[in-house]
Amino acid sequence: MNGAAKGAVVGGVFLAMVGGAAYGVYTLVDGAGSQGDGTAATAPRGGGPPTGKETAETAKAFLAAWAAGDEGAAAGLSTDAAAVRQAVGGFRSTAHVSKAVITPGTPAGTTVPFSVAAEVTYEGVTKPLAYESKLTVVRGTTTGRPLVEWQPSVLHPQLGRGESLRTGTQAAPPVKAVDRDGEELTAQKYPSLKPVLDQLRQTYGAKAGGRAGAELWIEPAGPGGARRTLLSLTEGEPGTIRTRLDARVQAAAEQAVAAYPESSVVAIRPSTGDVLAVANHRKDGFNAAMQGARAPGSTLKIVTAAMLLDRGLVAADRPAACPATASWEGKVFRNLNGFALDGATFATSFARSCNTAFIGQIDDVKDNGALPREAREVFGIGLDNWKTGIPSFDGRVPETSGPSAAAAYIGQGQVQMNPLTMASITATARTGVFRQPVIVPADLDGRPLAKAARAMKPSVAAQLVSMMRQTATSGTAARAMASVGGDKGAKTGSAEVDGAAAPDSWFTGFGGDVAAAAMVEGGGHGGDAAGPIVAAVLRS
Repeated sequence: MNGAAKGAVVGGVFLAMVGGAAYGVYTLVDGAGSQGDGTAATAPRGGGPPTGKETAETAKAFLAAWAAGDEGAAAGLSTDAAAVRQAVGGFRSTAHVSKAVITPGTPAGTTVPFSVAAEVTYEGVTKPLAYESKLTVVRGTTTGRPLVEWQPSVLHPQLGRGESLRTGTQAAPPVKAVDRDGEELTAQKYPSLKPVLDQLRQTYGAKAGGRAGAELWIEPAGPGGARRTLLSLTEGEPGTIRTRLDARVQAAAEQAVAAYPESSVVAIRPSTGDVLAVANHRKDGFNAAMQGARAPGSTLKIVTAAMLLDRGLVAADRPAACPATASWEGKVFRNLNGFALDGATFATSFARSCNTAFIGQIDDVKDNGALPREAREVFGIGLDNWKTGIPSFDGRVPETSGPSAAAAYIGQGQVQMNPLTMASITATARTGVFRQPVIVPADLDGRPLAKAARAMKPSVAAQLVSMMRQTATSGTAARAMASVGGDKGAKTGSAEVDGAAAPDSWFTGFGGDVAAAAMVEGGGHGGDAAGPIVAAVLRS
């Protein structure tokens, strides 16, 4: 046991004393103990999964040692003694948990849920901390003993690999973020803004004034990662940051993603590049709306169409063959459910999301770098220098060859996007000019914004917007966009993901001077899941 804690076994109950107060009280099972080397001190058992009794006893002993602050005992009951020593020791010394009562739940096979009721004390201030987690018991490969399979989420469910719990003074003063009209934006009112607000505080807290407080946070695994606050001990004095977000649009975005698990959406004002809303509904808390990187499916046909129009290879009102299948260097590409359109124009093929009409143009393009250049030079995608105000990924359309180059035409292969980049692509299509999206005005810190090499040709922009309007009124986006009034346009997409039961659902559209894009992992067709999210945001 660590020298800072003294313990005694009284009537089968282990009581650890830290600074004169009970750190944890727990009933230990008979014969439990540790050798401190990653193996339980009980006699070796046979092979196969741990029995129900072994699972319950091992979990209880491990949780008892953790609650008591006995990192040696906990380490000896785990599969990673070194990591457990550090985690359990740090629970007291760096997270400043002054009291912990850990209660196991009913095992489900070899998994045991448990609840933690703790107190965090720092500089004379004590606040309660409560959460639930779970652990799994496995059989040691060399000893045959039942052991807790260690992973950081055992200590706290939000901990990832290489992350740790820390309590101390905030890295920057708290920030009072307000929208474009001065309305305060809080994580309580807009839950999915929490990672955005945390990142704004890290970046601009010192520039916004205010005084730092104290908190418990998740320390990121490496440099550049954002702290994630778990508990505020003292509030500090906030500074104020004015964002370009719009509280009304944000509220609509929050409500829209709430209906679809693993969904994200971003809204942008095309005329300015202002980000009006960012919302996510994800179990992992990741800001996929701005940092995600997944294939966007047919929504990327906006960029492909612009490239083809730019080169004069197609025109909205000219025929574009749409057979049921098309091949490129041995790979066969198909339309959804194998449909074909006889005598269709390019606009109709775009509106109906005909894959083969796009794949069939590769022979005429004769340049694998054409699509990446169009994405970069006109739409600002892949510049790797966007400065929105918080960390973001600005898309990737790499130059490839063979089937991968063909797949890129329909948003598959190695193309990577997120709702931020797809909303920006739609905003660029709407106005013909790339304006780098921003959450925080550039004049706050004088940061340079990304610029595209050239504007879209007026004739290209006019045809592209016309085709998007047709998609929203009589194409694949018509049902989702039916509730959106006024001037509107859209593009649907579904992206196949290796090993996934259903494709990702993508949808992007504009209504007036608002462009929005959404993605729902495993959501299926673009109009079915992502479409209603975008429509709800545009209606706001």
